[in-house]
Amino acid sequence: MIVLGIDPGLASTGYGVVATGEAAGGAGRMVALDGGVIRTPSGRPHEGRLAEIHGSVAALMDKHVPGAVALEELYFGQNARTAFAVGQARGVVMLAAGQRGIGCTSYTPQQVKGAVCGSGRAGKEQVARMVKVLLGLATEPRSDHIADALAVAICHANHAPVSAALAGAGV
Repeated sequence: MIVLGIDPGLASTGYGVVATGEAAGGAGRMVALDGGVIRTPSGRPHEGRLAEIHGSVAALMDKHVPGAVALEELYFGQNARTAFAVGQARGVVMLAAGQRGIGCTSYTPQQVKGAVCGSGRAGKEQVARMVKVLLGLATEPRSDHIADALAVAICHANHAPVSAALAGAGV
């Protein structure tokens, strides 16, 4: 399975593409295929910035053909203006996925940190270190946005088999 992980934001949207199982070269394997940050200039109108995020994410989906999109859930501790901008960025990512028939799943920052580090209270540095270890990267991701997006993808890759098994069992 290929998972596109997204750390949404209007100014900076992090993305990470993770392959698992056969797509990664065998059962139990997990590898990073891509990762980066979509940056939009603050001087542009919001609609132009959102269109740029949508176009960039759509191009990533067309390139990697993910089986799932995993997004970091909105953190409500931020101010309202930031929360709305993040929500809008999440929306255009979900639109790109919906246009391609790709399912989206959201995870809270605590769920992501718990899945990657074993603790929902892990710091950004610990998340970056664990992403490096879990994906066998030579170095830690060069930005927090990339590390967070890869961590969201890892979280989904680890949760998806369990969720599928529970759904198949009627739970």
